[in-house]
Amino acid sequence: MTRPITVLVADDNAVVRMGIKALLSQMPDIHVVGEAWDGELAAELARKFTPDVTLLDVRMPRRDGVSAAQDIARVSKVVMMTYSDSPDVVRSALQAGACGYLVHGAFEPADVEAAVRGAARGVGTLSPAAVAALAQDAQPSQVRTDHELSPREIEVMELIARGRTNGQIARELFLSEKTVKNHINRIFAKLGVEARAQAVSWWLGADTN
Repeated sequence: MTRPITVLVADDNAVVRMGIKALLSQMPDIHVVGEAWDGELAAELARKFTPDVTLLDVRMPRRDGVSAAQDIARVSKVVMMTYSDSPDVVRSALQAGACGYLVHGAFEPADVEAAVRGAARGVGTLSPAAVAALAQDAQPSQVRTDHELSPREIEVMELIARGRTNGQIARELFLSEKTVKNHINRIFAKLGVEARAQAVSWWLGADTN
């Protein structure tokens, strides 16, 4: 048997924490190893348990999630789960090391599971609201041009930045999903990123690194 995916849940709302734990407890290969109600405790528990994935709220007591993400991302993949779709907050979270960003009200329970599994594999997930926030904040001149992407890869990257899934990209460009995955792998290699969230942030000029 493969090792379960370990998860730390950090949110100052007890109801949200219980809901996430109840959802993930239905997955036999996902194990919640701890929960935190403020950013400082989240960082402490992340260092203690080194979970595969940390689900992290933005606004929490003692230390906000974006600040905590800077520490937590060193030992765990971070997925932000928050009500904030502010472009500044989305950008700051991704720059702090988060590999995913889900906005409450813009995702289904299945999306949480997918985000956890994706993050554990190093694949980021951005909810459409987060992608829209970044895209709305970026001016056309801000879209990066310092890359070596082919015309087809640029088409794929533009659709990724609009929040399209691999299946949607395949249908829009009349390609197979396998071909889309191959394009995405080459895009990530050329951009020097490991996840969708990082690619979108970079593409929209939000990545200052």
